[in-house]
Amino acid sequence: MKLAVVGGGSTYTPELVDGFARLRDVLPVTELVLADPAPDRLEPVGGLARRILARAGHPAEVTTTSDLDAAVADADAVLLQLRVGGQAARERDETWPLECGCVGQETTGAGGLAKALRTVPVVLDIAERVRRANPGAWIVDFTNPVGIVTRALLNEGHRAVGLCNVAIGLQRKFAALLEVRPEEIHLDHVGLNHLTWELGVRLGGPDGRDVLPGLLAGHGAAIAADLRLPEPLLHRLGAVPSYYLRYFYAHDEVVAEMRTRPSRAAEVAAMERRLLEMYADPALDTKPELLGRRGGAYYSEAAVALVAALLGGGRDGTDGAGGTGGGARADVQVVNVRNDGTLPFLPDDAVIEVPAEVSPAGAEPLPVPPLSPLHTGLIAAVTAYEHLALDAALRGGRDRVFAALLAHPLVGQYALAEELTDRLIAHNREHLSWA
Repeated sequence: MKLAVVGGGSTYTPELVDGFARLRDVLPVTELVLADPAPDRLEPVGGLARRILARAGHPAEVTTTSDLDAAVADADAVLLQLRVGGQAARERDETWPLECGCVGQETTGAGGLAKALRTVPVVLDIAERVRRANPGAWIVDFTNPVGIVTRALLNEGHRAVGLCNVAIGLQRKFAALLEVRPEEIHLDHVGLNHLTWELGVRLGGPDGRDVLPGLLAGHGAAIAADLRLPEPLLHRLGAVPSYYLRYFYAHDEVVAEMRTRPSRAAEVAAMERRLLEMYADPALDTKPELLGRRGGAYYSEAAVALVAALLGGGRDGTDGAGGTGGGARADVQVVNVRNDGTLPFLPDDAVIEVPAEVSPAGAEPLPVPPLSPLHTGLIAAVTAYEHLALDAALRGGRDRVFAALLAHPLVGQYALAEELTDRLIAHNREHLSWA
């Protein structure tokens, strides 16, 4: 089994490789290719990847290359984890929106739109090269903004599924609070990428007993503290929102905080420099503890479970994101997938983030619990923005950028959208072919 990781020089990669090493019975990788245009990152990451696998006695061969076509040739699955423009572009995404009084964040709001405009054309080019090399290969997208990028891939007919670690992180957290195994927890996880709610937490599978009310009653304070939201809000919602909902529910508070501290991009850039120094140490053969602060917790478990199910392996017992597998039945995993009527108030080609049955045939969304207008209104508004954002990414033009910003719930005012449009284009001109 050959896997290719595009963006293989990412400091995330040892987390992924650690999962391959630990879960070799789930996903029997024989060849792992790390592709990246930056040799100064690729070589230390590749070296550590080899040592992690060797320490575990894993037989997979690890190769590194800057030749994308060679990397994806004959690959059974291609994982995308790239960042167009690097941390420097992220730093800008988190800075110039704040100058206009808006959240500065790499996947949400104006910064998220900038990232989509830079990323979608690059990802589509990669996907076409994957299709030419091996039309049967699966593409797993971990590249943000995952919802928009996955929608672009699916609209072009690629065999693609989007993946995020929010759901598996919450699954692990709830399992620890309940003192049960993670695979016993199934989440009623509903929404869009980075815009989701846990409407139920079920023991034993999709039809299991909902223990969310008890979780909120017994552990509401701890859950709220992790989300940095007031506990009474969670009780009023009767649900657990993802931490990205804080940008909507406490926008002005978040902006005030962001203006008083270094950007997350600056923190991550410093962390990455230290990680790459550590990766270059030939004595290091495990993922360092510092990597846990980089983000992407449990990415490896989710990725291994998803790729295994797509390639026909799957688990005999449980999947990696909240459902039960077994036998020939598809694994149930939380993924980003085409809507196709699952949320009837959205167009079929919208990409939603919900539990789905995953098999070599693809990902089929499961029915979701009823949603209230509190959920449907925001989901519909952000879906409309994502439609306009994708249009701007594909066809370019200042007016399309402006339309996407005007539609975004975190912008919404024409004068603000005008100013943000000018700043977005000015800071991203080198990545926009039409600017």
